[in-house]
Amino acid sequence: MNELVARLVANVGVDQVAAEKAVGIILDFLSKEGPADKVRALIDKVPGAQELLAAEQANGSGGLFAMGGLMGAGTKMMGAGLSMGQVQGVTKEMLAYAREKVGDDAIGEIVGAIPGLSQFI
Repeated sequence: MNELVARLVANVGVDQVAAEKAVGIILDFLSKEGPADKVRALIDKVPGAQELLAAEQANGSGGLFAMGGLMGAGTKMMGAGLSMGQVQGVTKEMLAYAREKVGDDAIGEIVGAIPGLSQFI
């Protein structure tokens, strides 16, 4: 995970804490919205992913009026201090990194299974 976080810091301009939080939010979103087998393969192949996912899931839903889905994930990342441009940059960079780890086909299936996600990558 250190490699991905370092890429996010260098290429998107977010700090380490925000990068880790954003990755956890994205993994949580993917685990809820994407094909379970493909997302599990991604989590298993990215070092540290399970820990960031667990930390995000332990953080809870975000309160009574928390939004789910794609908008909810974006809102959570903005709540963690990212701008809309950084949300898009982190998402693109993370999925590019994931492609390197699990391949184009698996990531294509994940993205294709989640309505609206393709517009952010």
